[in-house]
Parts: sequence; C-alpha cells; structure tokens
Amino acid sequence: MYYIVFDLELNQDFSSSQNKYANRASAPFEIIQIGAVKLDREFDTVNTFNRYVKPAFYEKINPFITGLTGITTEQLQTEETFPEVYRQFKEFTGGTGSVFCVWGSSDVKVLFGNAGIHGLSTGFLPKKYINIQPYASLYFNFPVKNLLRLEHAVQALNIPIDYTFHNAFHDAYYTAEIFKKIYNSFIQPKFYDPSVIPDRPPRQPKRSIDIEGLVMQFEKMYDRELTHEEKGMILLAFKMGKTGQFLK
Repeated sequence: MYYIVFDLELNQDFSSSQNKYANRASAPFEIIQIGAVKLDREFDTVNTFNRYVKPAFYEKINPFITGLTGITTEQLQTEETFPEVYRQFKEFTGGTGSVFCVWGSSDVKVLFGNAGIHGLSTGFLPKKYINIQPYASLYFNFPVKNLLRLEHAVQALNIPIDYTFHNAFHDAYYTAEIFKKIYNSFIQPKFYDPSVIPDRPPRQPKRSIDIEGLVMQFEKMYDRELTHEEKGMILLAFKMGKTGQFLK
C-alpha cells in the first residue's frame, strides 16, 4: 500500500468561444499539470510524478491561471494529451490498494471527472482518499471550519520553503511533508463516491476531562491534598483555558 499525495493545476473557461463543448458544464476544469509524491507505509518517498498536459478542450490558458502558475498556452503545445498522462499516472499510483492524499477534496473529483470526460476507465485508480487540509486545522486546534491555506500550514510547521507554490508538483511535495508531520491514527482514509465528496471536515473524537487525574497532578506538584475550593478553581481555570479567550 502506498500514499499517493497529488495535486493538480487546472485551466478553466473564460470565454464561451474557447470552449469546444456546447455544454460548458461538461468540462468546467481541465487538468494541465499533475504532480505527485508516492510514500510507503513508513512515509518515505519512493517515487515522484510530474507531468504537464496538452489541453484538449480549451485552446488557450486563462491569463489568470498563467499569472498564478506560470503555465502558458505555448508551453503546453509540446506536452502529451490527458489520456497518455493519465495512463502514466495510473501506473504510478500502484492501483486500487493505494490511498490518494490531497490538500482539498476537489482534486479527487476533478481527476475522476476529467477521466470520465475523456471516456477513460477509473477502475484501476485508488478508491480511498485522505483530505489532509482539515486535519491540519485540527492539528493546530483551530475550528474545523477554519481551513488553512497550504502556504500557512507549511510556515506553521517550519517546513523549509524551497519551491514556489501553485505548481502541482511543488504543492504535492509540501502536502506530503505536512502529512508526515501531522499524521496520527485518527487520520483514516474514506471511500470516494463519484457522485459527491462531502466537504464536512472530520470531527475529533469526543473526550471528557480526567478530573481525578488533573487533581492528582496538582497534588503531586504541591505535595499536599487540595481543598474542595482549590479543586473547583483548578477545574474552572482548565475549562476557561480551553476556550482560547485568553490567548494573545
């Protein structure tokens, strides 16, 4: 089993005249780069993948996309088309026994969607995925609805910034490094349903305060038995501290 940490760069329509489909909703996002890092069970990198894709549906790269990623229309003209890059990527993943890891669940949906638009089988793709982004928020005790940007998570975890962001391969690398640092047994893969990927972030298991253990720790520190009033004050202070209202 491998963890396939991947990221996509996408082009999207900015003028109806650029769209070769009569129905624009058929291909709202076209993959123009796939970057990935393959990790083994010990989280060691065993292989990497970086391919650009020649557009099939949109003749020109959206200027906003070029400004964000540096990818130009001219650059992609000599690249292979999606079916060939997709075939190479399928081989890279190692099959259905692997687990996709992404920074934001939409990349999984877009990958399967682009394969479908091209009439390609998804039978040999991994069917399990982990969306690392909400787990990063939980790692820093942020509200689960407060999703961190990739750059902010990299900075917060003191990961060296050696490459630019908004490049599929670079972002996959950073996502893999984050995954290595925050992984714990609470992080478990989910099965991908092509019809929907829930955006609902994971919830931490509900836990209760070990009041007896907390009091015993203070009694050990002060080498005496605490009074009933002291025990109440410690419990109250502990609960107030967990709200975060006194953080500076």
